[in-house]
Amino acid sequence: MSSNPSASRPNPDHATWLKGPEYPCDLPGPGPRRPWHIVLLGPPGVGKGTQADLIVQTFGACQLSTGEIFRNAIAAGLDRASPAMRQALVEMQRGALVPDDLVVEIVRERLRCLSCTQGFLLDGFPRTRSQAEALDGILAEAGTTLDAAVNFMANDAEIITRISGRRVCRACKATINLDISPPRIAGVCDKCGGALFQRDDDKPEVVRNRLVAYHATAKPVLDFYRSKGLLHEIPVGNTPLDTFEKTHKVLLAV
Repeated sequence: MSSNPSASRPNPDHATWLKGPEYPCDLPGPGPRRPWHIVLLGPPGVGKGTQADLIVQTFGACQLSTGEIFRNAIAAGLDRASPAMRQALVEMQRGALVPDDLVVEIVRERLRCLSCTQGFLLDGFPRTRSQAEALDGILAEAGTTLDAAVNFMANDAEIITRISGRRVCRACKATINLDISPPRIAGVCDKCGGALFQRDDDKPEVVRNRLVAYHATAKPVLDFYRSKGLLHEIPVGNTPLDTFEKTHKVLLAV
């Protein structure tokens, strides 16, 4: 499997994406010879984050995660948040889903990231058909179009097993999977010796509820990209590298 020679650069901080358009984003290197513009789709726990890391290393695109935006905003507080982000955080604190119009506005605020010469991998957006339709308009404003929407597939039973086997270190926050890479000592982090625990949202009954919510919105998004000829569906393999071999072939053909 050959890779793009411009790849393997360090992942940039992409401060503009995380903090908003008033922040500079210093990108290392000249960028890939061809910038890819890709949406990553699939259920929670299917391994989109791992595949995104491998795509970044191989093709050089910049990973843009809406989940990262919200986590960064929660950690930073409301002091410098935009009006849309302030309202989104209020909704999250209430335990409600962030409405489509707020999510779209938060992405639109970061228009510069979507026209970046590095290209992008969008992870976590769009989640609904209305978000997918809005993304087309945002990209038109940025002067670009999508190359592909890549959907990673696994059945619900496999997803539940993957997520419920996940453990997080209380000290260094490293994540491991008991089935794929069990720790040398049960309950102890290999990296720092901290205690491993299972997050509440990784428990099987919670994962089942998350999958119900995912399936309720996923099909219209998949149908939207299928109708545009952009959808590529990839069944996950036994290992992340097995999956990436398929992903690599798909992207080289786009």
